[in-house]
Amino acid sequence: MGKNIQGSLLLLLAALIWGSSFIVMKSAVDFLTPAVLLFLRFSLAAILLSLLFIKKIKTLNFQQIKGGLITGSCLFGAYYVQTWGLNYTTPGKNAFLTAVYCAIVPFLVWLFYHKRPDIYNFIAAFICILGIGCVSLDGNLTMNIGDFLTLCGGLLYAGHILLIKKFSEGIDGGAFTSLQFIGGAIVALILALTTENIGIISNIQPSIYLQILYLVVFATALTMFCQTTGQKYTSECNASLILSLESVFGVAFSIAFYGEVLTFKILLGFILIFVAIIISETKLSFLKKGIVK
Repeated sequence: MGKNIQGSLLLLLAALIWGSSFIVMKSAVDFLTPAVLLFLRFSLAAILLSLLFIKKIKTLNFQQIKGGLITGSCLFGAYYVQTWGLNYTTPGKNAFLTAVYCAIVPFLVWLFYHKRPDIYNFIAAFICILGIGCVSLDGNLTMNIGDFLTLCGGLLYAGHILLIKKFSEGIDGGAFTSLQFIGGAIVALILALTTENIGIISNIQPSIYLQILYLVVFATALTMFCQTTGQKYTSECNASLILSLESVFGVAFSIAFYGEVLTFKILLGFILIFVAIIISETKLSFLKKGIVK
């Protein structure tokens, strides 16, 4: 098996696990409040990754550590708003509406770095808006709070990507990821202590611990390994296309295990958002290669 195929399979595994995590998160938030759940997820992931990359972390200076913690705080914000929204919407809609960050990033780059998006970004944004309307708007052209919060989470994920670009240069990926989870855990703890009942941790049922363990070990540590390793052996366009399947897997798991029922309008919205992601991430380069051949 060639390295390219191995890399693609690792990325596919990461997308599959992330897609399944929406169902696990939905089950967990039925018992735990968002900040408490994320405190457990971030702190355990921080401990796990810090043990693996402690030597790299020790070499970082103050500015690098501060950048990692700031980036992690933004990551927590994205997770928190997304998890909060998951209380009021389905895992499938949560998965696809979160994925709109792919179309948002180029416009944030335009705003902060004055690098104008290309025609593919504009087309993707237009198609994405149509898709969001199909998924989220009801007959009265209103949006429920869960879908709105999920979209806000997608915007924060886009901001998180920009912070990674700003602060991660010259830092080992494992060490920087560890710092992000440490920063996220700190903010989650503060929010859990001030706005939620963190004492609920003592009453967690065994099944919830298993879900948290899955989120930490598989949906965090393993997927990071799969993405980091997989991207070494495949092109950037192929990687982004494969990873965008996370939203598709999210819907598939939601239908199979959550009992989510898709109307034609919602299905059309999912398709439009997925097409927008592909256009934004690949610039349709796979079509151009086909034409050249």
